[in-house]
Amino acid sequence: MTRSRARPAHRAEAAVARLVLACLRRLGPVRASNLGGAVCRAIGPWLPVSRIADVNLRLAMPDLDATARRRIVADVWDNLGRTVGEFPHLSSLKENTPEGPGWDVTGAEHLRAQVARGGPVLFVSGHIGNWEMLPPAVARHGLPFASFYRAAGNPLIDTLIGQLRADAMGQDVTLFAKGARGAREALAHVARGGNLGLLVDQKMNDGIEVRFFGRSAMTAPALAAIALRYGCPVIPGYVERLGPARLRVVVEPPLPIPESGDRQTDQKQLTQAVNDRLEHWIRTHPGSWLWLHRRWNKQLYKK
Repeated sequence: MTRSRARPAHRAEAAVARLVLACLRRLGPVRASNLGGAVCRAIGPWLPVSRIADVNLRLAMPDLDATARRRIVADVWDNLGRTVGEFPHLSSLKENTPEGPGWDVTGAEHLRAQVARGGPVLFVSGHIGNWEMLPPAVARHGLPFASFYRAAGNPLIDTLIGQLRADAMGQDVTLFAKGARGAREALAHVARGGNLGLLVDQKMNDGIEVRFFGRSAMTAPALAAIALRYGCPVIPGYVERLGPARLRVVVEPPLPIPESGDRQTDQKQLTQAVNDRLEHWIRTHPGSWLWLHRRWNKQLYKK
């Protein structure tokens, strides 16, 4: 949608978004991170969606008391606000800076090995830490990847977000819309040798049933299906927050690919392995995961 054809409300929203981004840029990465964290930490815990986070924590970590759950929910909002504040600065953050804003990679040897090996690779992660840092960091190590996205309701803001991601990557970003068409395009991308990244920590009602924090959780099977179809390595990783605009990308060895010969069994086993990695990361950094969505059966949220 061109600017001239955008609805007035869309243009007004986009103007506000551009103003906010300009202010965040002027603040610099550390102050923008601190501001975003402070605002969201002050407001977020009072919003109704925080009740979902509290239910999720009761379901996933029943040993936590109310005080611990409130602290984690506050940390979730703090991390979310910092992620927003840091977004316009990702393109300017440097790798391996001795202190202050920047990022580093743990497990970079797995990326180097994949570059040497060649062929398509699937990266899997979740909404942990500043997840927006993962694509540009991996790209700067020679493995740019496409990913799925859910378009913003305002097309002007959607374009703005896409440009910020492209700036961070230092190149055009291939994005596939969630849905059947996007899935077909992603398959074709991998078939041509392209890399693909997926965030698989949210509920998918028509997914497959595997375990997550000891409970049945409907989970997207696309990653496992693609990996088994094309023989792609699956490299898990996430972003750990070390401080304001100070991030660490943690890359782990490729997951073992099941080879039982039963495609359905192998797909479920690989999907379970991915959920197990996600659960481990979240238990290690509970305040860094986005607990704000209904991850399990909707009936559990009516109690």
